Amino acid sequence: MIRKALLSLTVILLTLTVTGQSAYDILLKAKAMISEAKPEQAVTILSGFPGFASDSRMLNVMGEAQLSAGDIRGAIASYNDANRITAGSGEYGLARVYARAGDPATALYHLERSMRSKFRKSEKEVMLDPAFEKIENRPEWRQFWKTEWYTLPEMKIQEIEFYIKAGRTTEAGKQMADLERDYSGHETVLYGRALIEMASGRFSDAVASLSGLIATEPANEKYLRALAEAQTGASNHAAASSTYSKLIEMEVPDAGLLLLRASAYRMTGERQKAMADIERYLSIYPGSKKGLSLAGKTESTLGNNLKALEYFSENVKLHPNDPECYIDRADAYFLSRSWQWAINDYSMSLDLRPDNPEAWLGKGISLLNSGRKDDACHDFRKAFSMGNRKAVEYLGKYCME
Repeated sequence: MIRKALLSLTVILLTLTVTGQSAYDILLKAKAMISEAKPEQAVTILSGFPGFASDSRMLNVMGEAQLSAGDIRGAIASYNDANRITAGSGEYGLARVYARAGDPATALYHLERSMRSKFRKSEKEVMLDPAFEKIENRPEWRQFWKTEWYTLPEMKIQEIEFYIKAGRTTEAGKQMADLERDYSGHETVLYGRALIEMASGRFSDAVASLSGLIATEPANEKYLRALAEAQTGASNHAAASSTYSKLIEMEVPDAGLLLLRASAYRMTGERQKAMADIERYLSIYPGSKKGLSLAGKTESTLGNNLKALEYFSENVKLHPNDPECYIDRADAYFLSRSWQWAINDYSMSLDLRPDNPEAWLGKGISLLNSGRKDDACHDFRKAFSMGNRKAVEYLGKYCME
């Protein structure tokens, strides 16, 4: 009886939460619940939203939630409803459902329909999707991939992206040279060039390349994301915040965009705007390490060190084995000249990750200000041995006797 009562209460609270929120907010929250292995809660808030049954985006996320919860029939129905509203939008979801059910023929039928739609996924996305694990060793799967679903320029871009992520910029450059030789003037060449420019640290050049692409495709999510990254790399944080705003206004279902925009706002000094985005993100992911860390750092730059410490302490409580959480709080104590508290947290971070030269330096300075010069000199030497050049100043001034 108690279990049923608690479940009913949860449903009521979730239903009330839906009231007054936009479809976008509900989508973000539902996706968060799925990622946190709470698909039943995602189903509850989606089904409680007015107009849910006429929104293909919500129906697709509903299908994802139902599949995660093991409701195969429900997922199939949701994806089919999504297809009826927006043609092709539910095909990839149906392919995933039937693959999970061990039906390769039907899965590949829907995957082919998805490949021929505007909702087509990249080869990397499909290949890494765990939903297809049951059928990836089947002959039907191997036969499916004998068809050239992607153009040669698209394949070259995927190779360039792979090499850049692996840090193999020389190989990426070779692929880019082939692309420019064979497909001069193709939009893919401009995008590939921008990727190479960013990997080489030429962010302003990347901004120019991507701006040309976006002039012709202003709502291209991939190009806008790359542009924001390039603008950030070029230290044009105001432009980056504007680009992230476009993505959020497009209602791209990724709450991480809120944190990226908050980081840009923080760099432009618009810290109240930054906190608004962070609080919105934390309402979706309450225990997020990144969210709590950025909240604390933003409050600290606003001069609210006590509030910053609250966020950092919550992070330590939720993530006690993460050295970065202790460093964040140690830095806050450092700024408030609470030396012993800073020493304690730097020590905890070093217990978890002893190869951090910045933590050794911070701990050394805190020890020095606590009157423990010998211990401080030991930490300065550790920091210097790990490549921290700032430690030289302290070694020369305090540790040469």
